Amino acid sequence: MDSLLGGGIERDGLTELYGEGGSGKTLFCLQLATRVALDGAWVLYIDTEGVSVDRLAAIAGGRLEEILGRLLITRPADLGEQTKAVDTATALTRDGQRKVGLLVLDSATFFYRLSLSGDDEDAAREALLRELATLLATSLACDVPVLFTNQVWRNVRDGTLEPLGGSFVNHVAKTILRFERLPAGRRRVVLVKHRSRAEGATEFRIGASGLE
Repeated sequence: MDSLLGGGIERDGLTELYGEGGSGKTLFCLQLATRVALDGAWVLYIDTEGVSVDRLAAIAGGRLEEILGRLLITRPADLGEQTKAVDTATALTRDGQRKVGLLVLDSATFFYRLSLSGDDEDAAREALLRELATLLATSLACDVPVLFTNQVWRNVRDGTLEPLGGSFVNHVAKTILRFERLPAGRRRVVLVKHRSRAEGATEFRIGASGLE
């Protein structure tokens, strides 16, 4: 992954991870969060789908308490609470009282997708765009990397899986990674967009202690 990305996740911008369920997006977020926390920085993690503490413990390798000491997890119950969580996380990053090393929004579109089936589709889209704009501004101002995961929909014309949220979501992300499930338990991550790297891909498996 480091080779694919030219050294790792960029600090001054948003990185979007999209793909079907079980493709490894959240695991990648947890693995990166673990590294940042063990380096002595805070991780602010907005969790809309339920992070597995058992999985985090496996990645931690006996250092779970140390990681949890620098990991602030928020679990919003709807899109409105998600927006408030983004505002709180970005405010904590900007005030400088904690050394924040990573912001994660996993998933950005879980509650957004639920809202699309109701009468507030325009309001849901506006809320999502505002959240991403706030995260981008904070990343640029504070030099802190931001990861957000995105769900997918199937394009009936050609059968491909596309990220939710439309062109703005893909435009605001400086880096885009597509996660894919392959036969025999394999996974593939494809670099779709990067400001200085060519498109490429690498494969991995999900092991007991994370990505392998």
